[in-house]
Amino acid sequence: MSEKKILLLGSGFVAEPFVKYVTRRPENKVTIASRTEANAQALAAKYPGAATGVSCDINNDQAIEDLVAQHDIVISLIPYIYHAKVIKAACKHKKNVVTTSYVSPAMMEYDQAAKDAGITVMNEIGLDPGIDHLYAVKTINEVHNEGGKIKEFISFCGGLPAPENSNNPFGYKFSWSARGVLLALKNTAKYLEHGKVVEVSGVELMDSARVLNTGYPGFAFVGYGNRDSTPYDKRYNIPEAETILRGTMRYDGFCQLAKALFILGFLSEEEQPHLLASAPEIAWNEVVAKVVGVSDVSEEAIKAAIIQKTNLANNPRKDQIIDGMRWLGFFSNTKVTRRGNLLDTFCATLEEKMQYEENERDLVFLQHRFEIELKDGSRQTRTSTLVDFGVPGGFSAMAKTVGVPCGIATQLILDGKLTAKGVVAPMTTDITEPIIELLEKEGIGMVERIL
Repeated sequence: MSEKKILLLGSGFVAEPFVKYVTRRPENKVTIASRTEANAQALAAKYPGAATGVSCDINNDQAIEDLVAQHDIVISLIPYIYHAKVIKAACKHKKNVVTTSYVSPAMMEYDQAAKDAGITVMNEIGLDPGIDHLYAVKTINEVHNEGGKIKEFISFCGGLPAPENSNNPFGYKFSWSARGVLLALKNTAKYLEHGKVVEVSGVELMDSARVLNTGYPGFAFVGYGNRDSTPYDKRYNIPEAETILRGTMRYDGFCQLAKALFILGFLSEEEQPHLLASAPEIAWNEVVAKVVGVSDVSEEAIKAAIIQKTNLANNPRKDQIIDGMRWLGFFSNTKVTRRGNLLDTFCATLEEKMQYEENERDLVFLQHRFEIELKDGSRQTRTSTLVDFGVPGGFSAMAKTVGVPCGIATQLILDGKLTAKGVVAPMTTDITEPIIELLEKEGIGMVERIL
């Protein structure tokens, strides 16, 4: 076997399951390129002889080009805003690319250049997006081939702590930046429901959360829309669908607490003089008193003002929400980490209190629900469900379910079994079927049921 040179950009937490998968094949040699050379080398050291670590500045176009030119395929696991730059270099040097990110307009601009270069730029091949597409396309094709129609497609996905580790008021822990998770709560969700386009923005997003009937009563999940689901009538080839919703899943209780914090202004990026690094030290009760407009920093005064401002007086979750704020330290004289505005100051506390501890495990839960009209006019409900837990001391469920599909797609391209040219995503059976086959060999897959 001739040697295959793989360039991996990024050494973050999904990188190792990818490296572990592709280095099973002795001909594969991986160069791990990271902003911090020590991180790249630490990961490479776990795979001696198969991987090497180098430093790379993504803002240095020439350095990126030189690295891309020396390899057969480039895997970009860096922030999505840089993928277009990587694809540009890959088109020039005729090298294939794999990313786990959504195809952005900036990436799509290189579709023709990639086709002209005869290369595959494979995207959206992690968990969500990724595994979700594979099994959506599978069921949709099966139904269409039998003469049926998809009337509703509803899909929710969540990366959460396992139930026994959901031991905080949010039922959530951060494996990456708290800031990104919180800012996503301000996004507008857009979806199709009973033939009408619905848009939900800002604080209404948390109100729109629905209790999910997953068929797994041991989990108390709610879900709300994630970004724009409306293009999926075309992406999944289901023009007949009257409802199309892709959403985010959380444990029940998350949305009520998040909504109260949103109303109070804790997602604000506006500069506050008393939160500047140069300002005097300030305690949480003083910060929250300013937020709710009281001068008295006693718990009673702050609590009364919060209840009034967030309209909690008759809310059945009032005590739970107030308990959550107490847990966060809002009524305490604990000094805050001043980061200039309420959002970043709040994130400093979340990152301190809501990290995964040693020996804790995460959970990935993904479920599609299809309402189907069969050829004979009768109705049917189908579900596809993935439940995966992390292994303490091993890979998290999230790292595995993103890194392994990415590794499988990479290997299929190297083996010449995945040959679609241009900027593509797993939306057609020539791509999805071989990936599903290999994914299930790794013990990862969605369980399909007819209800």
